[in-house]
Amino acid sequence: MFNDVQCDIRTSAKILATVWQRSGNGLATVWQRSGNGLATEHLRIMQASLNKLTPSQLINQSPVGRFSTLRKIIPTGALQVRKHSNGTVTFYWRYSFGLKSERVPIGSYDSSAPPKSLSPSAKGFSIAAAEFQAQKLAQEHLNHKAQGGRPALLAEKAKIARVQQLAATEQETATVKHLLEAYCDYLEQNEKISHSEARSIFKVHVYEPWPSISELPASEMTVDHVVEIMRRVIEQKKGRTANKVRTYLRAAYQTAKAVKTKPSVPKLFEKFKITFNPAAETSPDNSNNLPDKNPLELDELRLYWSIIRDMPGFKGAVLRLHLLTGAQRLAQLGRLLTANIKSDRFTLIDKKGRSGRPARIHPVYLIPQARKALDQCNSTGKYALSTDGGITHIAGTTLSDWACEAAAGIKDFSTKRIRSGVETLLASLKVSKETRGHLQSHGLSGVQHQSYDDYQYQEEIRDALSRLYLALDSSPAVGKKRRGA
Repeated sequence: MFNDVQCDIRTSAKILATVWQRSGNGLATVWQRSGNGLATEHLRIMQASLNKLTPSQLINQSPVGRFSTLRKIIPTGALQVRKHSNGTVTFYWRYSFGLKSERVPIGSYDSSAPPKSLSPSAKGFSIAAAEFQAQKLAQEHLNHKAQGGRPALLAEKAKIARVQQLAATEQETATVKHLLEAYCDYLEQNEKISHSEARSIFKVHVYEPWPSISELPASEMTVDHVVEIMRRVIEQKKGRTANKVRTYLRAAYQTAKAVKTKPSVPKLFEKFKITFNPAAETSPDNSNNLPDKNPLELDELRLYWSIIRDMPGFKGAVLRLHLLTGAQRLAQLGRLLTANIKSDRFTLIDKKGRSGRPARIHPVYLIPQARKALDQCNSTGKYALSTDGGITHIAGTTLSDWACEAAAGIKDFSTKRIRSGVETLLASLKVSKETRGHLQSHGLSGVQHQSYDDYQYQEEIRDALSRLYLALDSSPAVGKKRRGA
């Protein structure tokens, strides 16, 4: 027990003096002996003298930088101290496990603490408190001895701490906002043009007005939260936008929920732990989901055509191409690749539709007047419709602004009305619904088209576009009244 102290005693003048005084003539007798017996008797006498020292006296007389054992600890190990050069003393629990041993720091010695106190003070431990702490460490070690003792216990605690830290980190990055951002990234990775609209809607109607909801763990979002988000937008007289907010929220949560059953959904959605879709339990505002049919009348289409027919430069050429190809979606037309242009047609990539579904190839056929307009765009580089030599493409919003600027004299003009106006005009010219759908790339989601009908309607579409051009370029009907006039 006192091996460490025995070594220290040989170098400690104070302890030797104490031993000499208490041993009396016994020490002189020892010096008369010879060989190993001298050392053995020497140590025996010193140990007997030290046994008479109290723990506090032993602490006071311990040499600097050495470990001194105060007492045994039940059920295993010993309580030790070490004095530092500044006079402070630290308690340790020392134990052995197999062929290895370890000293576990307990804390500083507080000589002013109540001697019988078992709790540490602000300054440190009393001897009794240090002994009590050592006993707890010893009992922990003994309880886990079969599993590897204290080393195994520490390893298990470290593992639990890592798991808890990982869980805390995941929770910090698994909020409602993180889920919605991950969904927008997923849309963009799948080349869905809706990702930009989704980002804007979430920013304006979720993140900024509802920071407390945005920072919630995604799995804790409720139906009430979704309703409150929608209600605020509806109160701003933006019912259609409220329905869009609901649609994107529902899609984001459904994507995260599907990660368990749909391998195509990225694994990163697992961390959100979504088992319930709160947006799916809400109802849209059907009064704002009604179709907004306000197509340009034939005379308005003819007026628009007369404005852009001879408009010089790149703007005029692009606007003519848009109208004479049946008013294709502006965003898709703007992304037209030069490599996808042939002599009598070009191909657009229709990226609308649900996430995970491949983009649809949409052929657009060219009548001579449309081909001329395309040639006037002087397509070079990667993108055919570009103002920087094909490095970047024209945005759909830019094309819309150009059209609205040209048609400033047409009341309530919008590019949406061009598209619906062309559809309505073609219907009045007896062009079939099927042909119109293939021309403008809509209404093609049925089983018949997806699984059976692979006909491209090339001749029918060319005929429809020729009829469209003739209707636009002919003289307006005399006395024709606008609907509702």
